[in-house]
Amino acid sequence: MALLKAFARPSAKGRGLLGKSGCWLMMAALFFLGQPEAPADTPEYQLKAVFLFNFAQFVDWPPEVFAEAQTPLVIGVLGDDPFGSYLDETVRGEKVNTHPLAVRRYHRVEEIKTCHVLFISQSEANRLEEILSRLKGSNILTVGDASGFASRGGIIQFVTENNKIRMRINLGAAKARNLKISSKLLRPAEIVG
Repeated sequence: MALLKAFARPSAKGRGLLGKSGCWLMMAALFFLGQPEAPADTPEYQLKAVFLFNFAQFVDWPPEVFAEAQTPLVIGVLGDDPFGSYLDETVRGEKVNTHPLAVRRYHRVEEIKTCHVLFISQSEANRLEEILSRLKGSNILTVGDASGFASRGGIIQFVTENNKIRMRINLGAAKARNLKISSKLLRPAEIVG
C-alpha cells in the first residue's frame, strides 16, 4: 500500500508525483497491466481504489460542475462497497487541482446529489440500465466491474484477465455526459461502444 500511495499521492499543486502528464496512471498501466499478474499481496479493490483516484486526474468535467475552485470532487460508491477502507485511505487529504477529494456511499441512485466519479457495485448489475437512465444528463463518470458494464452504457469498466486489471472505455457514453477523457487514459484501454 505504501508504494501505491507514494505514486498516487499528489504534490502540493494537486498533481501526481510525476506531474499530471506523466502521472501514476501510466506507471500503473505499465506495472499492473504489463506484468504477468498483480502483486499477490495487493488486494484487487486496493488497486481499483487507486485507479479511481487517478481517473479523477485524467477526466475533464464541464466548468459549471464545480460551483467554486474549492468544491470537492466526489467519488461515490453505489450499492455494496467492495473497497472497505481502501478508497478512503487512498483519497484522504488529497486534491485534484484545487478540488479536495471526498468519498460518499449511496444505497440508492436517488440519494446521489453531487458526484463526479461513481463506482457502481456488482450488487447493482441487475439494475444497471435503470441506474444509468436515472443518471442521464448528469456529468458523472460511471465506473464498474460488472460483466458488460461498458457495453451496457457505463463509461469505464474494470476487467480482470489473467490476474491483470484492464479497462474498457465507452467513449460514446463519456461524450453523452460531456466528459473529456485524456488520451493517457485511453491508450492502455480497450475502446467499446
